[in-house]
Amino acid sequence: MDGSCVATSFRIPELVLTSSGQRMQLLGFGTAAYPLVTPEVAKQAILQAIELGYRHFDTAYIYGTEQPLGEAIVEAISLGLIKSRDELFITTKLWCSDAYGELVLPQLRKSLKNLKMEYVDLYLIHWPLSTKQGRYEFPVTKEEINPMDFGSVWAAMEDCQRFGLTKSIGVEFNPLWNQKKLREYCKANGVLLIGYSPLGASGTLWGSSRVLENEMLKEIAEAKGKTVAQKQICLKRAFEEGVGVIVKSFNVERMKQNLEILDWSLSEEERKRIGDLPQSRGCTGESFVSENGTFKTIEEFWDGEV
Repeated sequence: MDGSCVATSFRIPELVLTSSGQRMQLLGFGTAAYPLVTPEVAKQAILQAIELGYRHFDTAYIYGTEQPLGEAIVEAISLGLIKSRDELFITTKLWCSDAYGELVLPQLRKSLKNLKMEYVDLYLIHWPLSTKQGRYEFPVTKEEINPMDFGSVWAAMEDCQRFGLTKSIGVEFNPLWNQKKLREYCKANGVLLIGYSPLGASGTLWGSSRVLENEMLKEIAEAKGKTVAQKQICLKRAFEEGVGVIVKSFNVERMKQNLEILDWSLSEEERKRIGDLPQSRGCTGESFVSENGTFKTIEEFWDGEV
């Protein structure tokens, strides 16, 4: 730690998960980086995030950040930033090449070893796909996609929960792709929805800058006097919908800015204008459709969701 990070005064709202009774901050810190960063860079960013007040951290085996996250938590405890790992909510994910019933439990044990933990708070199926075993790369190719046995994979996820290796399990939203059908289903069934690319994943292979360049979002941002413009508007809108949000920046100033969505609100008119924006998929899903897999068409993959 270089001492340049100062804890903020913002208290991040929490939600109680109905499945486990755990409390989870609705604003989480993502550790995926594109392009990839060194483990030390990731570790230092996580330490800064802990010092700022983040307590919800999202990682995945495919990200390569489980080990830096685990090391950062050990150091944060030694520095007195937190008293124990139990103060944190940690999510990791099962990659597609391990989405086979017999591989789920062994893979979670690998993740726990990387994280230096006895349990995670949430274990997610990263994508509802099974791909060639032993390959940990993205994007996947159509030739590697296999049919997924959802029953055996989910049963193994439940085993992970029953054995105490994870507290909760699940399957892994921006203003231009708000997935209304999915949100309504989750709300009706007591499932918490989390937005993993609320700003559209600009600068990645799979994302775009449509959200950050949207003129109407810029107008609302200017009216609010937000210095980081529509970025905060996008996060605030998801937040007010009751959706958990994962934000990702290893820049300490942006980490602070992402916390600044907590001290103001959108008006009813502004929420309606954002809700009326034309919708389109933030990720086509084309690379996950294959004659060899479970989903043969885009329509099957998204189940009619726009």
